[in-house]
Amino acid sequence: MENLKKLSLLFLTILGIMRPLVIKSQIRIDDSPSIKVDTNLYAIAITKNNISIYQHYFNQKSAADLFNDQSLTKSIMSLLIGISIDKGYISSLDEKIVEYFPGLGQDTDNRKQRISIRQIMNQSSGLYHEDLNRLVDYLALSDPSSFTLQQPLLTDPDSSFHYSNAASHLLSVIITKSTGMPTLDFAKKYLFGPLQIEKVEWMKMNDGYYDGSGLLSVRLSVMDMNKIGMLVLDTGIYKGQRIVSVGYIQQVLNPEKTFQTGWGFPGSVYGLCWYHKNYRGIAITYGVGWGGQYNFIIPALHAVVTVNERVDDAVAIPQNERFLSQIFPLIFDELEKN
Repeated sequence: MENLKKLSLLFLTILGIMRPLVIKSQIRIDDSPSIKVDTNLYAIAITKNNISIYQHYFNQKSAADLFNDQSLTKSIMSLLIGISIDKGYISSLDEKIVEYFPGLGQDTDNRKQRISIRQIMNQSSGLYHEDLNRLVDYLALSDPSSFTLQQPLLTDPDSSFHYSNAASHLLSVIITKSTGMPTLDFAKKYLFGPLQIEKVEWMKMNDGYYDGSGLLSVRLSVMDMNKIGMLVLDTGIYKGQRIVSVGYIQQVLNPEKTFQTGWGFPGSVYGLCWYHKNYRGIAITYGVGWGGQYNFIIPALHAVVTVNERVDDAVAIPQNERFLSQIFPLIFDELEKN
């Protein structure tokens, strides 16, 4: 009888219909000099086979902290767009944004009428992108979404990659207009709620819509952000409940069109708000936020690695590169050993 109970527990865990088990750490990286001297590292959470195998906090941070996830907000927006399509609020990724911004129909540049949701999610819409050195000016706009749409196109839609927080914010506007629900309310009902994510902070832009870009950022605990990664890894299912369709998750993991990007690992490509990289012969899909916020999904190892670091413009780029070149390889080595 006891053996039967153990087998039942194992079976339920494999199916992912239980809360991820937490066991004694199997990842041995804490003694690494790269980690010991890192004053910008806040949290690392690693799950494998739906089991938490590593959860550690640094520099006075704890499991209770909600972290500034920066552009990991975009990867959450990607899932919300997918859910909206699944539920019939949005027709498809290729729906034209003029359906939600009818003023584009009167714009003198008729190329704007061809811009699709997919192109915004691929950073290939050709729309205005803010000056990262003058973000305060963009954030001070009373109606940033309208401002973005009114600016001259930088390129033909779908012709090239231009990373634009300003365009990404439009995804939140589209969620609200298509569903009739504020983005956060929609997320609580169809994403955060089913994932049992109870603590979340999310700010609005001056246009009254929740930030869809990550400039103001969603804030979650590292373990709750890890659940987002687990949801993608498990093809849209959490604890036996289908949250996102398998078809949409397959598009996230294997987008039909990608663009080369200078962010993240060298040689990465970008599509549908996620990055993709062949790392040591293994495919990785991951989200990136300014300063080293990460959510790595590694299907071949059935692992999710979530990272939060300090958001400080003065060190953001070197900190990001340092994590990818020095700390992530240690984690990857340990995952392959297990």
